[in-house]
Amino acid sequence: MICENCGKNEANVHLTQIINGQKQELNICENCARDIEGFQSPFSFQNILSGIMDYMSPAVQTVKSYEVSCKNCGTSYNDFKKTGFLGCSECYESFTPYINTVIKRVQGNTLHAGKIPQKLGKGIIERRKFTNLKEDLKKAIANEEFEKAAQIRDEIKSYKEGEEGGEA
Repeated sequence: MICENCGKNEANVHLTQIINGQKQELNICENCARDIEGFQSPFSFQNILSGIMDYMSPAVQTVKSYEVSCKNCGTSYNDFKKTGFLGCSECYESFTPYINTVIKRVQGNTLHAGKIPQKLGKGIIERRKFTNLKEDLKKAIANEEFEKAAQIRDEIKSYKEGEEGGEA
């Protein structure tokens, strides 16, 4: 559908106005929507991110935004919420308690589980497998599944022996 205002661009904004009981509908492009006085899309990335952060991490609401900032670049948590961008790699460390809750609930995990390069990925896969084995061992012990724990312990032991022998 073409914009009803300029007639050039694709209409991707649908406005409905009710003035004096009369309903008016208008299909316009994003550029024309920006020109309408008082119109602001509530669906920007920053607004959505900020809403998700507030909803999913109630502990953050009790923290005053000026108190939490990155020691390296000075970006505050409030700046991150407004822009959706972290200032530097150190920001991840500074804001971990606040963003990990949201990341885990949105993505299901805080660790990257995507593709790994074939040529350089063998070491990454092995380390991930070793980390998973250690976590499984802890869970088995906590659940008092001692036979399973013994099997996992043996796998860890053989992994370590293979690593020392230069196999892994």
